[in-house]
Amino acid sequence: MAMQHLKVVSLFSGCGGLDLGFEQEGYEIIWANEFDKDIWKTYRFNHPNTFLDTRSITEIDENQIPDCDVIIGGPPCQSWSEGGAKRGLNDKRGRLFYDYIRILKAKQPLFFLAENVSGMLLDCHKEALTSIKQAFMDAGYHLYFKLLNACDYGVPQDRKRVFFIGLRNDIKTEYVFPNPLNKRFTLRDAIADLPNNPTPIPNGLFYDRPQPSFPNHEYMTGGFSSIYMSRNRVRGWDEVSFTIQAQARQAPIHPQAPKMTFINQNKREFVKGKESLYRRLSVRECARIQTFPDDFIFLYQNIAVGYKMIGNAVPVKLANEMAKSLYKQLANLL
Repeated sequence: MAMQHLKVVSLFSGCGGLDLGFEQEGYEIIWANEFDKDIWKTYRFNHPNTFLDTRSITEIDENQIPDCDVIIGGPPCQSWSEGGAKRGLNDKRGRLFYDYIRILKAKQPLFFLAENVSGMLLDCHKEALTSIKQAFMDAGYHLYFKLLNACDYGVPQDRKRVFFIGLRNDIKTEYVFPNPLNKRFTLRDAIADLPNNPTPIPNGLFYDRPQPSFPNHEYMTGGFSSIYMSRNRVRGWDEVSFTIQAQARQAPIHPQAPKMTFINQNKREFVKGKESLYRRLSVRECARIQTFPDDFIFLYQNIAVGYKMIGNAVPVKLANEMAKSLYKQLANLL
């Protein structure tokens, strides 16, 4: 079976970073699901050939989902985040993992990929993680599980994420996660060529959209919280970025600025006399760091939505490396 004939169902699709990485490798995304109305326009604009179901996954009967060869998706991660309340399966968002598994069990694709934050590995989630792993296996799959850092796979960013890969029990091969690439890409590689004149958007409020010089090349202004100022938020041009997060106010500082000055263990400040150099990365700069191509356009009125979509996405290059790895190892069996 050729790659272009592998039909994919995408769950918890977001703006479609994972989907795009698979599409670039020749997979066909036939059906996607995303409940967040802020994202629908962006997904449809960039994935015009995919049917987008906008209902809550909890309301979708598995018989309403088309048959497929592959299921991919990243159930909401807030319940597992190291920076969040760490409620795991005690949070209804954490339990959405079981809706993923419910659909997986019904559709029985050749293989699946699920992605989530490294916080799943915290001791407080040990029992829940064991339960989820067992549920994947009970659905009829050999399970492979690993923590990957996106910076090892062509993404200019420290971003540790857990990947679950499942091969249906009748597929007689072992999956091996891809080896890290030989080169690491830096902030210079990712964003140095962008014009350094992004449009400032005061506090990320709703606004009449200006026409930026480059699509989505605009950044949120406004203050920085004491929590933000408790750590250095600047990486240099020849380093990889900090993790791109979903909250606009947590966006890293552009590498034109010097590293923040250490005051004490929980306090940093901007270098005196250089304050004008400290600005948040623009939406487009964040997209570049997440390895979205420039023709992938983010549609929003509130700039915070742009940061959210990008920060919640699977980096496109990492998704593509996973798609490539899966097909390469399974091609002779398909």
